[in-house]
Amino acid sequence: MQKRLRLRNRADFSRVYRHGKSFANRQFVTYWFTKKEVEQFRVGISVSKKVGNAVVRNRLRRMVKEIVRHHQSELIEHIDLVFIVRNGALDMPYKDMEKSILHVLRKASLLKSCKR
Repeated sequence: MQKRLRLRNRADFSRVYRHGKSFANRQFVTYWFTKKEVEQFRVGISVSKKVGNAVVRNRLRRMVKEIVRHHQSELIEHIDLVFIVRNGALDMPYKDMEKSILHVLRKASLLKSCKR
């Protein structure tokens, strides 16, 4: 995922949590906030220490980034998006994790094909 498409500082994460909307399933929580200044979309990923050690958390973070990268053309523009990874995603294979992320995005109407 390109650097310009990442949420990196605390203020951006806080803005999304405080003013954004959310949707969740058993594996992921998704927060999003519409921001017209952003040309495409920006993604942040949060994995709690309760999920596992640093190796596990980084592997999950990399998998979520890769899934978002593969589906970036399907995401709507002008949003800041934060994924929180839950314990349910810990032992999931890549394909199941991809289905779960797409499910959350579809339910939140964040995919171009299902925009209301």
